[in-house]
Amino acid sequence: MNHRFPYYQDPGHGWVAVKRTLLRQLGIEDRITPYSYQRGGMVYLEEDRDFATFHHAAKAAGIDPNYLPKHTDKRSPIRSYERFVPQA
Repeated sequence: MNHRFPYYQDPGHGWVAVKRTLLRQLGIEDRITPYSYQRGGMVYLEEDRDFATFHHAAKAAGIDPNYLPKHTDKRSPIRSYERFVPQA
């Protein structure tokens, strides 16, 4: 199963946008760090650790993730979103 996920990048960092519901379905919501961000039902997984956690869990679940790069030369607005907090 092929899924597309936006991969936002600014000059200093990057984040993959994933629906919170998918993180729950994969059973990894509690493994995501506060270095990622959230807004609405989306979670923006930081590229160093949380992205890898998601990528490996998605592959294990039979999801073939396709990351679509979206680069800006300016500071990404994602940096001003709320830090990620798992929901109970």
